[in-house]
Amino acid sequence: MKISSNTIRGRDWVSPVIAALISVIVNYGGTFILVFQAAKAAGLSPEMTASWIWSISIGVGITGIWLSFRYKEPIITAWSTPGVAFLVSVLAVTPYSEAIGAYMISAVGFIILGLSGMFERFVRLIPPGIASGLLAGILLQFGISAFAGAKVEPLLVILLFTAYVVLKRFIPRYAIVGILMIGILYLVVAGKTNFSSVQLAFASPVLVMPEFSVQALLGVAVPLFIITLTGQYMPGMLVLRNDGFKTSANPILTVTGLGSLIAAPFGSHAFNVAAITAAICTGKDAHEDASKRYIAGIACGVFYIIVGIFGVTLAALFLVLPAAFIATLAGLALLGTIGGSLANALADPKGRETALITFLATAANVTLLGVGGAFWGLVAGVLAHVLLHSSLFKKRLQPNA
Repeated sequence: MKISSNTIRGRDWVSPVIAALISVIVNYGGTFILVFQAAKAAGLSPEMTASWIWSISIGVGITGIWLSFRYKEPIITAWSTPGVAFLVSVLAVTPYSEAIGAYMISAVGFIILGLSGMFERFVRLIPPGIASGLLAGILLQFGISAFAGAKVEPLLVILLFTAYVVLKRFIPRYAIVGILMIGILYLVVAGKTNFSSVQLAFASPVLVMPEFSVQALLGVAVPLFIITLTGQYMPGMLVLRNDGFKTSANPILTVTGLGSLIAAPFGSHAFNVAAITAAICTGKDAHEDASKRYIAGIACGVFYIIVGIFGVTLAALFLVLPAAFIATLAGLALLGTIGGSLANALADPKGRETALITFLATAANVTLLGVGGAFWGLVAGVLAHVLLHSSLFKKRLQPNA
């Protein structure tokens, strides 16, 4: 009997699950400290902070599992990193109950956007070269960080880099899991990490009744909506498109928006399709067969739910890992995606210049009007494309006979 290519065998789980584990480690170890900073700015108790962790982890876990299983694609969901960075400053001057109300209004906005289908139509208008240039620009800093850590942890970075090259030469499918295991072993043996402060404890949800105000609507809900849309959903959908996945943005926006709405009263600010960490799970390193990569999406969801159940325990576990280890691990895991994005961006000679503009503008990561570099890189690339290639402008610029 011939086995279908869609049949999931035991060994098909290894690479996707490891990719998912790395994605989750990078997410918590790389950006989750912002949640603690925002909670401190808001004056939240340890119980309310744990509820925030519980709600956002459980929420992204459930939505990621559902979307990945439903559409058989690695649809990784995560919290809005630029959104929580924004909240670090705004929660200091906004009553927490009003912030919760603003989270709910923002979530309703995403539900409406998903049901209307407007976002998907917009994404389809973006030329492939610009999309690839945007992704490469977003990921460039992660690639650089893979080697920049040598300034503070030279032996660790050299060890991980050497192990990666050797494993990529002989067992490429397991290169990432190899450097993960080697890195953790080195940290333990060298005494570079201390787990004594990590204690096992369960998180309990704390319900906060929302309040609504014009100030929170304009000062929290609207900026959070725009920042999450431009800084997370847009690059997140382009990550999926870059690796050949075609699921419409509409159900993703609707499901994550609905999940955010339900989780908001427990502290969750917003969750969405992931961007940076998703690229670890959507490329060939997760699985050679693209049809099997959805396993990584399901595995990510399971890991997030586990973290949510144990609250700050596993979050603290991720946070004790050295920053250089997290950065190097992420950068090496994303090398293939960075290279593929650059190749796709520069493949078409006609669109090469606009793709390069997008790449450089995005990599500069300039924040204007509270909106991050990914959005402005996209604006720069699309504007250049319209001016250089639009038939309307060509006709207007032609000299009169």
